Amino acid sequence: VQLQASGGGLVQAGGSLRLSCAASGRTFSSYGMGWFRQVPGKEREFVAAVSIGGGSTRYGGSVKGRFTISRDNAKNTVYLQMNSLKPEDTAVYYCAATRRVIADDRYGYNHWGHGTQVTVSS
Repeated sequence: VQLQASGGGLVQAGGSLRLSCAASGRTFSSYGMGWFRQVPGKEREFVAAVSIGGGSTRYGGSVKGRFTISRDNAKNTVYLQMNSLKPEDTAVYYCAATRRVIADDRYGYNHWGHGTQVTVSS
């Protein structure tokens, strides 16, 4: 599966953005999906994951209550709704696919898209 993330940009603190990740191929619905982020010099950080069927989700501690992950299997797309953004959310955001039902560690993911930059100004 090939992944293409979009929707990043510049936003003021307290604002919102919605990221999208479009997947190619007919097997999207057989993958658990996740979002990660990375800033220069730091390891890639888990943000959120959604299960194959969309019924289960997991979130990293720093985004819980502010971000929401969802998926639309009919559109082969996974979303990340980001609210109440903070400057520390500034990073390159990556979507990824796993053969597991759901996963919150980056080593469980087999396919990665190119990132999309999110910048939150104070």
